[in-house]
Amino acid sequence: MSVGYDGIENPGRNDPCWCGSGKKYKKCHQAFDEKLEALWADGEELIDRDLLKTPEDIRGIVASAEVNVGALDYVDEHIKAGVSTEEIDQWVYNYCVEHDAIPADLNFEGYPKSVCTSINEVVCHGIPSPDEILKEGDIINVDMSTIKNGYFSDSSRMYCIGEVDPEWKRLVEVTKQAVEAGLEAIRPWGHLGDVGAAVNKVATDAGFSVVAEYGGHGIGNEFHEDPFVSFVAEAGTGPILVPGMCFTIEPMVNMGDAAIDMSDPNKWTVRTKDRKPTAQWEVQLVVTEDGYQLLSW
Repeated sequence: MSVGYDGIENPGRNDPCWCGSGKKYKKCHQAFDEKLEALWADGEELIDRDLLKTPEDIRGIVASAEVNVGALDYVDEHIKAGVSTEEIDQWVYNYCVEHDAIPADLNFEGYPKSVCTSINEVVCHGIPSPDEILKEGDIINVDMSTIKNGYFSDSSRMYCIGEVDPEWKRLVEVTKQAVEAGLEAIRPWGHLGDVGAAVNKVATDAGFSVVAEYGGHGIGNEFHEDPFVSFVAEAGTGPILVPGMCFTIEPMVNMGDAAIDMSDPNKWTVRTKDRKPTAQWEVQLVVTEDGYQLLSW
């Protein structure tokens, strides 16, 4: 056996492939691995092969994502002015439990709730509270993650509560368009930086700014895996978009400056430094041989 670029042993030509297909290595991933080795030798950045998702993994993630998407659909139907963020948290928790799943946020590194509810100037990690009541004119990001049978899914959506300031609504719409541009930029064997650059261009062309400190991430067998997905990246940089790579696109787009304030005593909630509104949408996908498969949205 030989050892690959990532320190993982390659099977013998006639041994079962590492992907679990049951096929001989020479008939399955040998040519794929040889392509990766050539890219590595050329100085390209690659994630380890044990982070690439097998068909079995993808089926598991899809089942998890069905719960994640279903819970956000429930939020779609019930969110309105007068609802507390604590109620949203309870909706998500109940939906997950009723569908034999676990909210991944709950108790993650000490996070106390099942979902993040980030209103207006809150960039991310807003903690639900019975004292936080949605009102007309608010914009809110509801960000949730789900574990089902050991597989992780993750996505978030923006909601405009009642009549919203037109410029705030434009911020929400442009951020969604930026995510869509990121998806359109995915080319198997291209670069992850192409995705970040496409997202950034849509946001900044509209006159908004993009948070640099937070980004997307690999996900599937763990909550957060490599690679980090930057939305201030340059095209042609970063890891190669290898089929089987699973990650999120989730830009945080600010109406004002990109600077953030992380000084909240709860050690979680992040705000825009200038207290202008911010928006975020999040999707989860896996790179395929001919593009991508959208998993959670």
